[in-house]
Amino acid sequence: MPLSSWFPSKKPQGAGEQKGAAKQVPDGIWSKCASCNKIIYQKELRADLMVCPQCGHHYQMTAAERIELVSDPGSFEEYGAGITSVDPLGFEGTKPYVNTLERAKGRTDLNEAVVYGTASIMDSPVVIGVMDFRFVGASMGSAVGEKITLAAEKAIERKCPLVLFCASGGARMQEGMLSLMQMAKTSAVMERLGRNGIPYISVLTDPTTGGVSASFATLADIVLAEPKALIGFAGPRVIEQTIGQKLPKGFQRSEFLLENGMLDQIVPRSEMRERLGTIIAHLAPPTPVEAPTSGEVS
Repeated sequence: MPLSSWFPSKKPQGAGEQKGAAKQVPDGIWSKCASCNKIIYQKELRADLMVCPQCGHHYQMTAAERIELVSDPGSFEEYGAGITSVDPLGFEGTKPYVNTLERAKGRTDLNEAVVYGTASIMDSPVVIGVMDFRFVGASMGSAVGEKITLAAEKAIERKCPLVLFCASGGARMQEGMLSLMQMAKTSAVMERLGRNGIPYISVLTDPTTGGVSASFATLADIVLAEPKALIGFAGPRVIEQTIGQKLPKGFQRSEFLLENGMLDQIVPRSEMRERLGTIIAHLAPPTPVEAPTSGEVS
């Protein structure tokens, strides 16, 4: 009698068949929520605007998805699509910067981390810009700063509100000092918006951090945010080490910032288009048509 027959097998009967059956399930059908760990049917997640139906966790969206979410159908016209970053420092690091850019372009089908253009939201004309976190963490380099600036200048030219959806991991340090200069550049053009009386609405999404949060993202007339978005400059661990104190629970999340006066409203994704339309209608009402004088032909 072989020695193996003295001990019962711990392998459940039919385990091999179950394992083989599991391999037949296609990828991309189900996913686990990053917040509540519940299993989500991908088709249901997309139907709910990339919001977990169990806990309300807001997943990141692409630039195209956000534009489609809030703008009137067929109204968006992109500008500056050809603007892209260069490699002014010949940056190498763990991998060449040029390779990082090419990989991001191939993965996202974008030339940069922000897309902007003209559109309408509930029949009100706007200039809209959307940052896409998939492109090098939506870090702000020279090209991102240039496109944000051009979006603001287009709003001044068109005399219509500017709406920016912000998301970023910070400055794009592969461009060195040039990336940090974009904070001053974008802040200056937002001041020009104010001088020209152009309403500016920013929507902070998860995450909005670093130089973006410290410049144009928080300089708007109205600052909105999605629920539970991470918003701040440095990370919580860095802040704790710097000040030598334990941070409050929920620090740097939308709800904490709203409670402490850093935000105007938290808006669920399903309500974003209507809320933006209402705000724009109040900030930039249609110009009334003057009645003709008695000598004019109507």
